[in-house]
Amino acid sequence: MTIVDSTEELGRRDRKKLETRAALERAALTLVAERGLAGVTVEDIAEAVDVSSRTFFNYFPSKEDALLGRSPSSEAELLRRLADVPPQASALQALRVVLREEAERVQERREEWLLRLKVFEQNPSLLPKLISGGAESERRLAAAVAGRLGDDPAAAAHAGLVTAVALTAFRVSMMRWSTVDTSLAGLVDAAFEALAEGLPDPS
Repeated sequence: MTIVDSTEELGRRDRKKLETRAALERAALTLVAERGLAGVTVEDIAEAVDVSSRTFFNYFPSKEDALLGRSPSSEAELLRRLADVPPQASALQALRVVLREEAERVQERREEWLLRLKVFEQNPSLLPKLISGGAESERRLAAAVAGRLGDDPAAAAHAGLVTAVALTAFRVSMMRWSTVDTSLAGLVDAAFEALAEGLPDPS
């Protein structure tokens, strides 16, 4: 087998893994939306995708994790996009660029994300895991933002504050987007513009 063939085979294998992961996420969301979290097992999710329970656990440690829509690769991609923002951009501007791109990606999978938000609302027992995972992701993102700001002792504190504010703006935009038929990226832009203006009250 040539090197090109090996690369193509690796590419097919990676695509297949991504497709299987996405199918398991969709199946988990659909089943839990229909039956509730307690009414769905890992076996049910695996059967819906025609894979084994062992295959399911190759991708997710639990059924709850399959509902969250997060993966190490997606977080790494977020950090890579932040690193690509020109260094002259402020921390808030850099986060706006990254989170607007994320909004566009979420918009492309609108139905899946609306279903995910519905599942979270219907199953509040998921919130501790959601908050825990989100806090860890926020910490890593804040560390990357601090890295952009240099060695100033105040950089870490500022990065933590800016990152928390930016992610809150994104979450608020997501919740509003779930109730109105509009562009998520547009809502994110509006939220960041309000932040840049100092959050003036509506006239």
